Amino acid sequence: MRRIREIMRKEFLQLRRDPRLLPILFLAPVIQLVLLGYAATTDLKDVPVVVCDLDKSSESRDLVSAFSASRDFLPRYYVESSAEIDPYLDNNLADLGIVIPVSFARQVNDGEGTSVQVLVDGSKTNATIALSQLSSAIGQYAQGLIVEQMVRTGRQFARSEVVAQTRVWYNPDLTSRNFMVPAVLALILMVITTIVTSMAIVREKESGTIEQIIVTPIRPWELITGKLVPFAIVGFIEVFLVLSVAVFWFEVPLRGNVILLLSLCVLFLLNTQGIGLFVSTVSHTQQQAMMTAIFFIMMPMIMLSGFVFPIENMPQIVQYITYLMPLRYFLVIVRGIFLKGVGLDILWPQVVSLGVFGVAILGLAVTRFQKRVG
Repeated sequence: MRRIREIMRKEFLQLRRDPRLLPILFLAPVIQLVLLGYAATTDLKDVPVVVCDLDKSSESRDLVSAFSASRDFLPRYYVESSAEIDPYLDNNLADLGIVIPVSFARQVNDGEGTSVQVLVDGSKTNATIALSQLSSAIGQYAQGLIVEQMVRTGRQFARSEVVAQTRVWYNPDLTSRNFMVPAVLALILMVITTIVTSMAIVREKESGTIEQIIVTPIRPWELITGKLVPFAIVGFIEVFLVLSVAVFWFEVPLRGNVILLLSLCVLFLLNTQGIGLFVSTVSHTQQQAMMTAIFFIMMPMIMLSGFVFPIENMPQIVQYITYLMPLRYFLVIVRGIFLKGVGLDILWPQVVSLGVFGVAILGLAVTRFQKRVG
């Protein structure tokens, strides 16, 4: 027992001597719990909706009020024709579109029954839930009309059916793998390039070879380039492998330009390798680099990027934080190219944001790394 106690004492002393590891062990779990508590929700809240009210009657306005009263849906945009709904779904401005027909009020009041067209962006993670709850809200509205007609006419039976005719775009069968598999491509690219970049440079520090490299004629930018390019190539090999499996094995439709997708992967690599290089400058051991990358970088990005949990369901303050996550922008790009077949004319806001973040992160990491090795 004495030998065991001494070994335990040695391990605790080792932990105390490594002040950088203590925050990772005790602060990171608290941060993860707070983020997960706010981000991990499938409840709908203020889902953006674009409304095309062709009837413009009090009944049609009552219908819009019925599904927005619960705060699950937010009628944010109003258009004059159904054709105008397309850009809002393409540009990720709205998740749902509602088309109320011209004869809505007359058919409702005559008890003939009518239908409302519901357009759903099937590339969103909450598409199935949103469609189900909106259909339920429309059904409740129809029940209210029946009760109102019965009271008004004094009959024991009334018929005023309002049916939701749904059309799911980009993912007609609402197959979960169609929006998850493209996201896995982004996740694999992030994990591989971030971790191997950070650990490879820290490994040089641990082995002491970084000092030997510094005294050679090699310039800092040459050292950085020589370190980053091989892992970028590894990342691209992973991209080709995942693309092949996604398209040929899982049969996920790739509707967009594959050359554009590969080009924007380079832009994402600026972010992930910049993060990996920065992590290497604040870590002294491979263990520190691994845990820092996982707990402080990758886990928050996975939870706050829309990879699993819809961003619009999160509290407003957390939604602002998601704008700092490069993975958020790349997921929109990957899913947009895969499922929607869109190009730079639609994705340019995400491309610009990803480029700005990439240049800033990589520039900061290179500057800090040069100071450490200079």
